[in-house]
Amino acid sequence: MKRALVLAVSSGLLLAGCAEGQQPSKQGIGAVLGGVTGAVVGGEIGGHGTGKNVGIAAGAILGAMAGSAIGKALDERDRLLLAQAQQNAFEYSRSGQRTTWQNPDTGHGGYVVPQPAYQQDNGQYCREYTQEITVGGRTEEGYGTACRQPDGSWKIMN
Repeated sequence: MKRALVLAVSSGLLLAGCAEGQQPSKQGIGAVLGGVTGAVVGGEIGGHGTGKNVGIAAGAILGAMAGSAIGKALDERDRLLLAQAQQNAFEYSRSGQRTTWQNPDTGHGGYVVPQPAYQQDNGQYCREYTQEITVGGRTEEGYGTACRQPDGSWKIMN
C-alpha cells in the first residue's frame, strides 16, 4: 500500500510538472523528491491501518510543499554538487561519516551521512542514508536508500 501511494503521488507530481510539455522544473523535481520522502516518513510514524495511510498522505503533501520550496531555490550546480556528494558518500565514506557539499556561488550546501552497506537477496549492495540541505538559511532533512548499479554508480531508490 505504501509503495503504491508513493508511486501514485510521485507520478501525479511528475505529470503535473510536465503538463505544459516542458522539462520538469527544479521546483517540480523538489516537490516530487519531498513528496516521496514525506510519504515514507509519514508511513513510518503513522502507525498501522488507517493511521498509517493518513500518515503517508499527510507526509507526501507536506514533503512535496517543502521539497518544492527547496527545489525552486536549488540551481543546476547545486544539484550536481549534491549528487557528487551522495555518490562519494555511498562509495567511500565510513558509516556515520558526513560528506559535505557547498556551492560558493549560491551559498547553498549540506551533507550526506551513509549507514552500513548491506546486501539484498538479489546480491545488490545498498546503503541507507540521511542528508541535510540548507538553502537561504532554511534547512531540510531527509533520508532514503541508495543501491549500487551494475555500472558501479549508486542510485537513490526512494
